[in-house]
Amino acid sequence: MPNTTKYALEASLKRLLLHKSLDKITIQDLTADCGISRMSFYYHFKDIYDLVEWSCIEDGRKALQGRKTYDTWQEGMLQIFEVVMENRQFIMNVYRAVERSKIESYLYELTYRLIADVVEEKCADTRLAPEDKTFIAEFYKYGFVGIMLDWIDRGMKDDPASIVEKMSITLHGNITHSIENFLSKEVR
Repeated sequence: MPNTTKYALEASLKRLLLHKSLDKITIQDLTADCGISRMSFYYHFKDIYDLVEWSCIEDGRKALQGRKTYDTWQEGMLQIFEVVMENRQFIMNVYRAVERSKIESYLYELTYRLIADVVEEKCADTRLAPEDKTFIAEFYKYGFVGIMLDWIDRGMKDDPASIVEKMSITLHGNITHSIENFLSKEVR
């Protein structure tokens, strides 16, 4: 498995974050915990923040597997919330140590793929321009990420299932309507 070292470094990072803040963890700490050389670390990552980013994206990718359709996006979103909850110490430590724009960037990447796949599915039999599909996916991405950031900022106290249910109620049919609105704009 080519990512074995990456997964070992991720596990070490999460273990170390239980006892230290992110800004106090060194590459020496990580490599000692893993039993690998510094050179091995640098073969895979340019710095600790690169490892943090990879870890966040990898956890999200695993959470979304098979849940990126119109009928399953809510499950995918709930999985993202649950992964964040399971890694609460890691996420809160990263949230406090990394500038907000970095956290936003990680979450944007995760949620964009989820929403873009839903938009693509709903556009399957249309001639909607690629830039319009992208705009729709990005519009909803910002809403999803904003809600998740507020939830993290409040200490992750609200029930994720309730949040996703409210998102579902709010969005019900809206992506389809957005697509229809863009298509009707083209006809005019």
